[in-house]
Amino acid sequence: MNIHFKYLVEISRDAGCHIIDRNNLTIIEEPGFGWLPEFLANHNVEIIASLPCYGPENVARQRGNGVFEKSITALHKLNALGYGSALPLNLVYNPVGATLPPSQSKLETDYREVLKKQFGITFNNLYVLTNQPIARFAEDLRLHGKWDEYLDLLANSFNPDSVENLMCRNTLSVDHEGRLYDCDFNQMLNMQIDNGESPYLWDIEPKHLEERPIKTGYHCLACTAGSGSSCTGTLA
Repeated sequence: MNIHFKYLVEISRDAGCHIIDRNNLTIIEEPGFGWLPEFLANHNVEIIASLPCYGPENVARQRGNGVFEKSITALHKLNALGYGSALPLNLVYNPVGATLPPSQSKLETDYREVLKKQFGITFNNLYVLTNQPIARFAEDLRLHGKWDEYLDLLANSFNPDSVENLMCRNTLSVDHEGRLYDCDFNQMLNMQIDNGESPYLWDIEPKHLEERPIKTGYHCLACTAGSGSSCTGTLA
């Protein structure tokens, strides 16, 4: 929805970058955004799209009425342009409520079978994410008295094998003004990287980030619980 979206994609493609559009699917069905699927396909943009479940009931509980139906329509449009076959289309699952996600490989099989059989939809990979105790989900946990219970679940499910592959160890998040964060979740919490000061992207070189401690908080437990959680699904 950024007014500079097309420009950002075009200039990034010209620079030889691999571009990923993290897409909630329903944007494709919003007035004025019918151009989006073809534009992404023409620029070979990888799509990682949120589809919290392969059934309408759970999606409605998590995202609201009508979201599932719009998402299915959007996926049909993407498939028609080659997404899910010649072009990469990956889906994202996250649980409803204060629980850990199930096995990524098993759930991917279920998604693939149901979406193909019931809707004729194909995709490449399913990424399973753990719900982060921040923003609206944190508010919901506190509202229902589940905050302590969920944090205990995350802490008690800590998996040391997930630590080596955490996205904050090799990736930076950059906000719209160029400020730097260790991950998207730290950005949401306004936890800028601390290098003696809070630099902008153009103020640093890679060497300035070496041996730098990563800013952490209670929310980091979500990335290390169970099989781990990252932008590309499970870690261990």
